[in-house]
Amino acid sequence: MKVLTNILRNSYIEQYPINQFFSFDIITYLTVHQFEKGEFIFKERSHPEYLYYMVEGKAKLYVTHKNGKVSLIDFITSPCFMGEMELLDSVRVSKGIQAVTKTICLAIPILQFRKRLLNDVIFLRELCMLLSDKEMKVTAKYTQNQVYPLENRLAAFILLSSDQGFYKEKHTEICEFLGVSYRHLLYTFAAFCEAGILVKHNRGYFIQNKDKLLTLSEEIL
Repeated sequence: MKVLTNILRNSYIEQYPINQFFSFDIITYLTVHQFEKGEFIFKERSHPEYLYYMVEGKAKLYVTHKNGKVSLIDFITSPCFMGEMELLDSVRVSKGIQAVTKTICLAIPILQFRKRLLNDVIFLRELCMLLSDKEMKVTAKYTQNQVYPLENRLAAFILLSSDQGFYKEKHTEICEFLGVSYRHLLYTFAAFCEAGILVKHNRGYFIQNKDKLLTLSEEIL
């Protein structure tokens, strides 16, 4: 993680003002953190030091179970807060959040501002809206898994999780996330390659026809 200073810091704060979410001037206390692709924003079972407002990039949220199995929970895209649950519950430990692309976050130190934030009516109202949106997203994902073909859901997922036209998520995690068998997933990837939508690479897949993926994904967006 890199802390941006001076001109870079100020440019991001000016470009993505967040004072509207608070009843007091938070700008003075903000730092700007940059995470490179693959870096951990929150490590599992940690107590986050910052409430983050992601303004650029995307990340994946996951959990490791006691048996060692890793489950992908969701993809997080900007703009959004991260660490809000740990802010509300000081003894709660974080699930893992890992940057999928270069990610820029405005950072508020939790220890310093917890009491003030938890007494800020404007911020709490914004937080309620955020948590409501997240719950609706979970419900929508469950519904989509029931009613839409895998090709539509996989197209949307590839667009969400790819970086600069390249996709390389683990098949085992995606099977669980999309609620499909490993065999069905491989068959659909093979169909995408045969149709010229993807090109297989030893580390993943290059997107060759993004327009077709967009067309397929629009069915469920």
